[in-house]
Amino acid sequence: MNSTKIVAVALIIAGILGLSYGSFTYTKDTSAVKLGPVELTVKEKETVNVPMWAGIGAIVAGGLLFVFGAKGR
Repeated sequence: MNSTKIVAVALIIAGILGLSYGSFTYTKDTSAVKLGPVELTVKEKETVNVPMWAGIGAIVAGGLLFVFGAKGR
């Protein structure tokens, strides 16, 4: 399996995951107060929404890359 097909499969999987979950959440550490050697950090939860068109676009692009990517060689 060449690198083009691996990227195509990764795009298809990412598109399917984007459509099925719709969003993902991650935690970000933020330095709130720094007073000498004492530092107060705050953990913030961030949510990123994945648009439906992005998931569908990734699936279509991955499919096209999978089918037509190896034809040029």
